[in-house]
Amino acid sequence: MTDAEGAAGVAGAAADAGAAADAGGDAPERSVEVELKFDADADTRVPDFSGLPGVASVTAGELRELDARYLDTAEFSLASAGYALRRRTGGHDAGWHIKGPRVGDARVELQWPLGEWDTVPGAAVAALAHVTDAPLGPLARIRNQRTAYNLLDASGGVVAEFADDHVDTLDERSGATREWREWEIELGPAAPSDADERAAFFAAVRDAVFAAGGREASSASKLARALGY
Repeated sequence: MTDAEGAAGVAGAAADAGAAADAGGDAPERSVEVELKFDADADTRVPDFSGLPGVASVTAGELRELDARYLDTAEFSLASAGYALRRRTGGHDAGWHIKGPRVGDARVELQWPLGEWDTVPGAAVAALAHVTDAPLGPLARIRNQRTAYNLLDASGGVVAEFADDHVDTLDERSGATREWREWEIELGPAAPSDADERAAFFAAVRDAVFAAGGREASSASKLARALGY
């Protein structure tokens, strides 16, 4: 897939999901996350990102205790279509989230306020109506002890956020529990917009991660891994 095709796919998904969400009455916050994921052993030191192109400094780590509960239909309709619905507490973006299908390294995300645990926002239900209108029930719980670092440019802009995640999960349907450590790096507002510069940045990220002892992620998402995929 080319960058142009990926951008078009993300834009189309954002427009479709956003229109459905707006029709539900409560406009969500919208974002497109572009990130890379890696696996790491429990005792591996975090990578040195000081040499990445455009990065002038790295902040001290900020600890975040995240607790997310995911829902789906009995037939896994959302997961099968590449969607995820969760209610997450902790961190700066606590709330109800819908993550759309991945297009390249990008996913559209819609967010609503927390509200009550057992009440999915009506606008979120509307945004997923093109996927399913079946009842939603507990799917998985994912708790994550995250240490987040901002990679800053010379002006203090956030080029990317690096997350060192220690993950503890429960498959609500099978009862299986799993633990692992993973790293994520997500582009920020000051990230390169040029496709070639972005590719060079991600290549440098991979070099730094592999030099530190990290490796390619064994699963496409935390939810997939929590469910054994």
